[in-house]
Amino acid sequence: MKARSHTADRILEASRKAFNEKGYAATSVTEIAASLDMSQGNLTYHFPAKRDLAIALEDDAILSMREYRLTKKNGSLADNYIDHLLFGMQLTWRYRFLLRDRIHYAGAPVGQRPDSELTADYEGLVDLLKRIDEEGLFLRDNEQNIDVLARSLWIVSRYWVDYLRELEGLEQVSWTDQKRGIQHHLAVLFPYLKISARREFEAALGQRQI
Repeated sequence: MKARSHTADRILEASRKAFNEKGYAATSVTEIAASLDMSQGNLTYHFPAKRDLAIALEDDAILSMREYRLTKKNGSLADNYIDHLLFGMQLTWRYRFLLRDRIHYAGAPVGQRPDSELTADYEGLVDLLKRIDEEGLFLRDNEQNIDVLARSLWIVSRYWVDYLRELEGLEQVSWTDQKRGIQHHLAVLFPYLKISARREFEAALGQRQI
């Protein structure tokens, strides 16, 4: 990806905040420029159309996922699992307008982009569950299909913001609301785990600032 100017970065950060708070459709280029005390002409010099802002932010989200996948460290299972979970929830929070508004600027879901990284993210979760199985941390009397469990866990994390809007009626979702999604993810996983594994996961989560 070509390096951006400081001005372009400022425009994208203001756009991300506005799209998250008001929605893509309800946000105008004029108000983004005004929030930066910038002329609309200066903004459109860097990003000719509002859609270009959304696509650039989407590119940033995908790049973050790729960089995380390529640079993540192989530590303890509990640390790796919690890191994977928190990264996904934090990224979903940072770019939450993408999940809600993509139909307005791109039509097809982001997962249909060939470079979307969503498949790699899901496969990373499957690999972590396989490690849990290999290390004998699943309860013996609670056999499960790893693919089914992975889909259930991924759906909780991926669509938590949608649940908050659709069923709880939240127009503005806070990070506190998003953190509840982390607990719901673990509530799906923990009944399958031995008590010792749950404690390790809880300790790993407790060591992180969320």
